[in-house]
Amino acid sequence: MSTTALIPVEEYLRLTGKPTCEYINGVLHAKAMPTTLHAWIQSLLILMLSKQGKIALSELTLRVTPTTFLVPDVAVVSSLQFPYPVDPPELCVEILSPEDRVGALLAKCEQYHTWGVPVCWVIDPVKRVAWEYASGGEPSRLDAQGKLQARDMIIHLAELFAGLS
Repeated sequence: MSTTALIPVEEYLRLTGKPTCEYINGVLHAKAMPTTLHAWIQSLLILMLSKQGKIALSELTLRVTPTTFLVPDVAVVSSLQFPYPVDPPELCVEILSPEDRVGALLAKCEQYHTWGVPVCWVIDPVKRVAWEYASGGEPSRLDAQGKLQARDMIIHLAELFAGLS
């Protein structure tokens, strides 16, 4: 039988490698290593959201509960709060890496919803599909011709995926 060493919140917050792991009830959970495709979609998404006047940040540590810190690939916030947001973002986005599973990321969206994030997107750059998941609703799968919406934010998937070969 294996045991997991619990790490105090204060120690987690001092870690420099934090963006590669999340913290849930004293346990570190490694995030999947992003690929070039993942990083490309993340960069494009931030650029597209910024052009819509949004504050879109990558790998932002979010304190979802006193003992849960999650790190979405992209978060859209209404204002900058230091050192970590105390208010839920307007949007959290997860981009699938090869090791990720859609179901696990949709479950992570449910944690964001419980905290107060109204909408989450999950994007699969390999299959060129996405899921829009509003709090209180069900995930909606969109193909490469669809558009993701969250309040006044709109991302056309054809435009997001256009640069991919």
